[in-house]
Amino acid sequence: MEVPNVTVLPSTGAPITDRGGNSWDDATWILTSSFVIFTMQSGFGLLESGMVSRKNEVNIMVKNSVDVIFGGLSYWMFGYAFSFGTDEGSNWFCGMGMFFTDSEDLDDMGWIFAKFVFQASFATTATTIVSGAMAERTKLESYCVVSLFNTIIYCFPAHWAWAEEGVFYKMGAIDIAGAGAVHLVGGITGLVATLMLKPRRGRFDGSRDTQMSNPTNALLGMFMLWWGWLGFNCGSTFGISGGKWKLATRAAVTTLTASIGGGITGIVGSRLIKPSGRKFDISYLNNGVLGGLVSITSLCALSRPWEGLVIGAIGGLLAISSPFFIEKLKIDDPVGVIGVHAVAATWGLLSVGLFAEPDEIQAINSRYGLFYGGGFELLGIQALFAIVIMIWTAMSSFVLLFIVDKSLGLRCSVEHEILGADIVEHGINSLTSEERQSVIRQFAELGHPSPFDKFGNYIPDDMGCMSDQSIHCFGKRSNVFTVTDVEHSDNNKTYHVPNALDINSGNGLEVKSLERAAATNLACIAD
Repeated sequence: MEVPNVTVLPSTGAPITDRGGNSWDDATWILTSSFVIFTMQSGFGLLESGMVSRKNEVNIMVKNSVDVIFGGLSYWMFGYAFSFGTDEGSNWFCGMGMFFTDSEDLDDMGWIFAKFVFQASFATTATTIVSGAMAERTKLESYCVVSLFNTIIYCFPAHWAWAEEGVFYKMGAIDIAGAGAVHLVGGITGLVATLMLKPRRGRFDGSRDTQMSNPTNALLGMFMLWWGWLGFNCGSTFGISGGKWKLATRAAVTTLTASIGGGITGIVGSRLIKPSGRKFDISYLNNGVLGGLVSITSLCALSRPWEGLVIGAIGGLLAISSPFFIEKLKIDDPVGVIGVHAVAATWGLLSVGLFAEPDEIQAINSRYGLFYGGGFELLGIQALFAIVIMIWTAMSSFVLLFIVDKSLGLRCSVEHEILGADIVEHGINSLTSEERQSVIRQFAELGHPSPFDKFGNYIPDDMGCMSDQSIHCFGKRSNVFTVTDVEHSDNNKTYHVPNALDINSGNGLEVKSLERAAATNLACIAD
């Protein structure tokens, strides 16, 4: 392909920063974009809660809140400093200064605070991606610690890509809105997390229902993410002064065309290759659109609309096809984090090396991609950037998760996984009668009594009857045995035990074991 005759402005080739002055209108644009990006937390929460089982819906929403609460705290404390600090000691690897971000300089205060809010929204997004991969089997207290320190994993790649002293900024890597620094970091962290947690109970033996619990919520979450992505990509022009507003409009158009391309791939792919037949599967649609959005994130302000369509279509294809290979490896990825974020983000970074052209508006890039006669230079830089992020993220996330696992424990107990985090961690019992029977049946398979009383209320662990204890049950009333006249009877409370063995007749009933048996509806107390 013939290279067009253009004048290339001097540039480091790095993503847009605050070049050209710190004007109030730029700060206003950044803040407004930040508020839009913040709504993506709701989108992630709805998408993930719609894709997990009903008994974990509330918990996954809480974890998305935790990402902002604890992730935001750590980013204010040290994340912004390591990413964009400019004090003495700043280098190619990390920044220094502005710990516990504040400003006493009235001239710079508005710009510093606007930039902090914008970058904090990126940091919490990188963390929230991980929650989907860890869904339905992670203890909340452990996840709070992960959210607090996940900032460490994110802030250094952000420095490499966007800070003026960052190593890949100086090399000319292009990552306009964070396909690498946000989505690849989140996707690889999610991969490491799900490998360490191992699959959910029954995921690959055919005993677990993997259908969405609430497809409507999942679709609504996708729409909110779609809306938020426009703020994500357009806001990454970092202002509207000079020629930045032109780049923002281009980013809006390419973001839309990329999502259209990904959505088409998802719909067609579902119709043609869905194993269950010619159906329009909601997960294909969601992952196709989101894969397209992730893919265009690197080049959104520099690509042409038709290029966005192609990049998004390929990203959508990668996002919907990745689960086939991931499941072959027995990797349990509840909401498709690996395909949508890790795989599509890698493609997005590489697509820069194929489709990029020099930017004459803000001098963001000075190189041609491979398809425009630029050779492999930019493609090589982008590939190196992706590989370094993968290695850094895999190593640092493993260390963080290993420490949390050995100190607090990452995975909840099998009993709590069966019950669901909504009941165990939030006291919300919204199970239907059929779902309670399923829980009781699974508890019986483990040799445990029912975790519910006769009214269907959850009995906390310390009130239940364990299978290796001696049980005494006395006095029959309405087919339920009530504890009476027994020492330590805990004020005659009723404890519901569905399975028992070795029931002896007499004035009372002595249960020696709680393994599987036909006897049901016993109320008991342990010696």
